Amino acid sequence: MPCVYDGISARLVANQFPITFLSGFSVAAARGYPDRGILSLQELTESARQVTEALARATSSGPPIPLIADGDTGFDGSSAMSLRRTIFSYGAANCAAVMIEDQVFPKRCGHVAGKDVINFESAVKRVKIACAARDEYESKFGAGTGPLILARTDSNAIHGLEDAISRCKAFVTAGADITFLEAPKSLQELQQFCDSVPGPKLANMLEGGATPILSREQLGKIGVTLVAYPLSILGASILGASKILDVIKADGDISSPAMDFNKMKNTVGFQEMDDYENKFN
Repeated sequence: MPCVYDGISARLVANQFPITFLSGFSVAAARGYPDRGILSLQELTESARQVTEALARATSSGPPIPLIADGDTGFDGSSAMSLRRTIFSYGAANCAAVMIEDQVFPKRCGHVAGKDVINFESAVKRVKIACAARDEYESKFGAGTGPLILARTDSNAIHGLEDAISRCKAFVTAGADITFLEAPKSLQELQQFCDSVPGPKLANMLEGGATPILSREQLGKIGVTLVAYPLSILGASILGASKILDVIKADGDISSPAMDFNKMKNTVGFQEMDDYENKFN
């Protein structure tokens, strides 16, 4: 599940993967900010709408792949109405699931120093509110319309693995559809999480992060259901842009590292638009 952040990244994954994730880190980076809880719900849902629209247009056949959205702490963390608004806003943006986490607001990237989490009872309450909003959304708009709740804990780095696992188990009891224990430090910690917590589970494979990089086959064998690659596309984009900028700065040959223009046009959707217009000519 490579994580996306805009229309072009969505188009790239639309026909290659069965599901994707809106990375809050990457959305913030694309707007020129670090992942420090700076962006608003409106900015994140605007990006979600761009992504779901791009997925719908780029899909070659069948329904578009589902999008999981980063709901941070509910963009307040203490207000039931703010959490409810977060779930409803992402539902209206056609997101299949929303991740809600137990960090203190404003939150930060789960693999950097300085983060903190709310207490156990408050974390469970936050997930309960999100699940209630999911159920309310479904009661209004029909079965299956409410975004699933992906409940994340960052407690491993602060209170240790036992507390983090206890939180995930409590999240499941509170109604969470999927759990995510952020930043386990070893395969053994991931295994313990999977063995201890029922239901679907997500793992993050972040290059240079706290968790060792494992294959999807390895992760599947220990019980991981979903594997996210949160910064792979963003990192490759920054690296590629930096390389071509170095060539331009040196007055070098830009034709060698550049993407073929016809391929670029097809990737962004020119052929798709041409084919559609030709139906009416």
